[in-house]
Formats: sequence, C-alpha cells, structure tokens
Amino acid sequence: MRATIGNRPQTHPPLPWCRSSRNGDPVTATETTEAFIASAEAHSAHNYHPLPVVVATADGAWMTDVEGRRFLDLLAGYSALNFGHGNRRLIDAAKAQLERVTLTSRAFHHDRFADFCRELASLCGKDMVLPMNTGAEAVETAVKTARKWGYRVKGVPDGRARIVVASDNFHGRTTTIISFSTDPEARADFGPYTPGFDIVPYGDLAAVREAVTEETVAVLLEPIQGEAGVLVPPPGYLAGVRELTRERNVLFIADEIQSGLGRTGKTFACEHEGVVPDVYVLGKALGGGVVPVSAVVADRDVLGVFRPGEHGSTFGGNPLACAVALEVIAMLRSGEYQRRAAELGEHLHHELGLLASTGHVTEVRGRGLWAGVDIAPAYGSGREISEKLMDRGVLVKDTHGVTIRIAPPLVISKEDLDWGLAQLRDVLGA
Repeated sequence: MRATIGNRPQTHPPLPWCRSSRNGDPVTATETTEAFIASAEAHSAHNYHPLPVVVATADGAWMTDVEGRRFLDLLAGYSALNFGHGNRRLIDAAKAQLERVTLTSRAFHHDRFADFCRELASLCGKDMVLPMNTGAEAVETAVKTARKWGYRVKGVPDGRARIVVASDNFHGRTTTIISFSTDPEARADFGPYTPGFDIVPYGDLAAVREAVTEETVAVLLEPIQGEAGVLVPPPGYLAGVRELTRERNVLFIADEIQSGLGRTGKTFACEHEGVVPDVYVLGKALGGGVVPVSAVVADRDVLGVFRPGEHGSTFGGNPLACAVALEVIAMLRSGEYQRRAAELGEHLHHELGLLASTGHVTEVRGRGLWAGVDIAPAYGSGREISEKLMDRGVLVKDTHGVTIRIAPPLVISKEDLDWGLAQLRDVLGA
C-alpha cells in the first residue's frame, strides 16, 4: 500500500514499530535515550513534563527517535504541524528564502511582507494584518488592540477598558494572559495579576450578556477550547456572542491559534456557525511547523488605531516567516486540507464513538481531526494511557488528568490513523 505523507509517496510503515534486540525482544529504555533526557533535565528549566521519547527525525505523520524507533504523531505540535513534518512545499519555500534574506526588522521594508499581509487578510476576509511570532504574542497584541480601540473609537474612559473571557481558557502563558486563566498551575506564584478581565463560564451565552457593560471593549474566546480537553461550545453559542457583540459595540476576538487553518474541517472553526469575528488571532499552523508565525487580522477600523512606535516585534513579519506563511496560505486556498480534515475527522469520531459505547471512554468531544477523549478511570489516567500508547509507537498528550488529545497532521493516511486507533483500543482492552 502506498500513501502520500508530507507530499512524498511513502510505503505504509512496517509493523512492529520498534527495532529489536539480538534476542528479538523490542528495544525499550536504552542508555542513549536516557542520556539525552538526563542531560536535558540537568540543564533546562522543568517547565514541561514530556513523554520519555527523544525525536531525531520526522516525515509526514511519523517521527523517529534517537534509537531508530518510529512513532505515529497524533498530536501535530498542538496543530502547529497541520501540514505534517517536513512538508516538501514548505521546506522548499523556506530553503529558497534562506538563500535570499531572512531578517530585516521592521526598520525597513522587504519584498515578501506586502504579499503576506495581502494574502492573509484576503484569506480572513479582512483589511489588515499585524504580524507577530508566537501565539501568546498575538493574543497580547489582540488585548492591546481591543483596549486601544476601546479608548480611541468606542470612547471608554482611560484605564477602564474590560475584556470578557471564558473560564478554562488557554491563550498562552504571559503575565497578562495568565491573569485571566482559571488554571491554578498557570497562575500560582506569578502575581500580581493584570486587571481588566471578566471571566464567565465557557458556553454560557447568558453569562456573557450579563458581563458586558459600557466599559467592555471585547469578548475573547477560543471557538473550541483546546487545552481544556477539546471542548466544543453548545450550538448557537458563537453566533449568539457575535450578535451580542454587534448589538453592544464590542469586538468579538476569536483565538483560532489551535482551531484554525484547517484543523476542524473548515479554514476557521467559527465557520461552523457561520460566524465572522471582528478579530482573528492566528498562529501555530501559520508557520507550517517550520518557523513561528502569528498574526492579528482585522479590518481597518480596528487595526487602524495603531500609530508608529506603539507596538512591534523585531522578528514579526520577517522575510523567512512571510515566505513560509505565504505557502501555507496557498495550500489552504486549495481546500484540500480542510476537506481531508472533515472526511477523516468524521471517521475518527465514528471510531472513537464506538469506544465510548463500550464504556472504555466516558466522553469524546471535538470536530474534524481533533478530539478530546476522556478515559474511564478504571483503565488509567490520561498520562498512563499516553505512556502505554508511546510504548506501542503512538504519540498523544494528556491534559487535565483523564483526557488525551488526538490531533494528527492533516496529511495522515486513513490506514495510519486506523492503525493508531487500533493501538488505543488494544491499550484499553476494547
């Protein structure tokens, strides 16, 4: 069987997935892997708790570790790798730009910037783009944009602007962003916190309506909450927020960093309810897993509030980032990746639904090639299931104790996806 992975024909991977020792037993925790991990633990801050695998190379939906073991990637860098590892179009675009110019800073113009801004604005149906690098930077930029708009356009008294956000959100880990997080791990010991945010339950339209006042400048939401466990809001919620924000002269800011750019079967997750927000916050897949690229995209009456010197980034909108992002935009315009996510996503959720019907998982949520799977406590924690899957050559990540997230690259073949799901069934004994 042949599959196209990362734009390269590739033979379906042989099984078993791991190489064997001389006596035929699978190679497991080796000294080499342990040495890499021990060195990392000794010389890096312990702000992550990764699975004990050390990746050396990757292609399409597959990664290979330092021991030559192959793993099916069902996380895709939290959607940063929507187009797969080593996607040839993106690598070629990056290589071509590397030979020309990679950075000018915004002190000067460069010849990729205008095309990037025009094409991304067009993809979003908006007028203007403010490029940054990471998702958290883009969210911070959106917060500053909303406040500036509130003071200069809406007429909110100086220093009084407020933004409504949802509980269980994940928008990043800067000081301002964790100030409106409800996750104790994100907040503890990092105060004092930035004021100006009103937190309401996610999916509760009435709570949003009650929270909005004349001093509210924006409602900031994830159309689907990723870190919280791939929580999809109730039908009509996003459309209701859109209607409410229009009525009250408030900006609707959609954080599509994880949910956008093909992941849910649409270019943007908001499209599932026919919603167009005032402001898109984009990142992750915009850089194709090659370079960090993020952006705030809105119309001129919103982003036009900025004047020179009021906001910026040395690397934001650099030539290399623009070249890669332009190729990402061109790929999205084909619709191929959105269709693939929709079709394979329907299959994914059907198969996961069967697991739910057996009682091995208690709930499955998501849309497109994105799922949060709550493991029944009798079968282990999310971390334990992730580790067992790793031992079988499948990489996922847990969140909030009982949940594993499944978000493969959109280029994954149906055969590989089915193989990964078979490993999950085996681990659960289903």
